[in-house]
Amino acid sequence: QVQLVESGGGLVRPGGSLRLSCTASRSIFSRYAINWYRQAPGKQRELVAAITGGGTTSYADSVKGRFTISRDNAKNTVYLQMNSLKPEDTAVYYCNGMTYWGQGTQVTVSS
Repeated sequence: QVQLVESGGGLVRPGGSLRLSCTASRSIFSRYAINWYRQAPGKQRELVAAITGGGTTSYADSVKGRFTISRDNAKNTVYLQMNSLKPEDTAVYYCNGMTYWGQGTQVTVSS
């Protein structure tokens, strides 16, 4: 079955780093761009970063320069390296490919 599974969330202090992983079914990973979204408490879901099959990346202005999205085709995995984390980055992070969504992983940035 088609699946997207996120991992790597957790609790970090401001200024810290986390690396999120999204492992997707080959049928999705090999065909579609993979996106990272996040939804913070009381906020609407927003697109954080995206990467195409060819490696072209895009980022929300709020994370540009701090987050890096990459993909490892051999592992069917997309990563989101998050550096210089801020409390405003606190959210549930979801990976998405085509119409498929993972369950999300919680990122909490707090002192």
